[in-house]
Amino acid sequence: MTAVPPWDAFTATEAEVRAMVADPRWQGLSVPDRAHVLAARILVTPDGDRWLFGAHARWHLHDPADGRWLLAPPPRRLRARRVGHTAAVLPDAVVPHGYDFHAEPGSTQSFIGPDVPEGLTEQVRRLVRASGTKSELDYPLTAFGEIFASDVPSTVAAVWGTVMWCAYAPAFDGNERLITVFGEYLCRPLPGDEWVRWLPAPPLLDLATLVAERLRAGRPRAALRLAAVMADTAQILLLDTRFRPRALALLTMVEPMLRQAEIGEPYDDDAALRQAWLERCPARLCRALLVENDLDEHFSHALYDLVDALSFMPDPREAAAAFLADLSDSKGALPGRLDHRLRMAYEELRRAGLTGTSAGEATEPEGFPVRGGVSVAPAPVLEVAPPDRASAAAVLGAAYATGQAWERLTGAKMPERGLAGQTALVRRIVHERDDQHHTGHT
Repeated sequence: MTAVPPWDAFTATEAEVRAMVADPRWQGLSVPDRAHVLAARILVTPDGDRWLFGAHARWHLHDPADGRWLLAPPPRRLRARRVGHTAAVLPDAVVPHGYDFHAEPGSTQSFIGPDVPEGLTEQVRRLVRASGTKSELDYPLTAFGEIFASDVPSTVAAVWGTVMWCAYAPAFDGNERLITVFGEYLCRPLPGDEWVRWLPAPPLLDLATLVAERLRAGRPRAALRLAAVMADTAQILLLDTRFRPRALALLTMVEPMLRQAEIGEPYDDDAALRQAWLERCPARLCRALLVENDLDEHFSHALYDLVDALSFMPDPREAAAAFLADLSDSKGALPGRLDHRLRMAYEELRRAGLTGTSAGEATEPEGFPVRGGVSVAPAPVLEVAPPDRASAAAVLGAAYATGQAWERLTGAKMPERGLAGQTALVRRIVHERDDQHHTGHT
């Protein structure tokens, strides 16, 4: 009998499930019937792990301890066999609706390594220049005050906020042209160092605040101008897959405002406008909005991306655990959110005292111990050596997205100069950066 290649069972099952969910008849099935079909396609690997390709077009791993099915990319080096189960073992949450299979795949790459395309940057530059000519009296800075000087009009902040909200992981080369566009408007240097700017991802509420405040001030035309700037920026960002999923979602949220003859009554507060935007977004874009609607699920998807980006490593979960070891988890909330294989790898590091090191609360400001007056990042638990720069950028993006998702979920602060595993990986690829311009640092 010919041996089955290690990845074939997973690939074949994924193709089968995708075809079934794409079939119009899928929508006519009840949830129990859908679960029955999926349960017949559960895979088992030689180590006894059970795998299901389900909701969000992603794999789920069964936890034998408590019966949960957790998001987890499957192993690429193990054979698997199909073992049917009863539909009762599947909770409704892992059964695909159908629209969740239509999510824009996007890219997990950070902006360290592959630059933002020059054409995209030039379009944003022109938009920022035009936005900067507006009066701060007509467009007061009601959000992003920690980024921009007080005399900067909110039209500029609207461009910045759209770029950062739409970015999968807003970590940029220190010389990335896209962020240097905003240099003259900043009130202080951006967080990071000369190699990388580790930038915070703003909540959608910050963008809504810019618009809602103008509505309450009786300036509907200014509110529409700000919404139009966001839409124009998102339209430009569609050209880069690292922005595309959220840029598409933002367009669907703000464009209806621009088509209305009358903008309607002012919203009572910023959160009300944000909620109205979220309700306009179609279900097929749901994954792009998890960062706003479900922080637990958003963290799970970011972690899935991280393990998947580390697939070149001999043990991707061991490598992912090394990145998780950098996170601050004083309340012990992290292990319970990990699949059992990843949890075992993380707990091994925890028992060795190697977790919570680079984001620990006992370190100096910015999260790093100070030696001889110089801020130095601690050594990472495990050195990661991607085979090429694109793989390195994917790991950096997924690791930073995971850290930011953890911050949103728990409030644990990310150090301004990056976590240990991330900064170590930057040092490996910094000499390969493809931006050769040296016009100063933002």
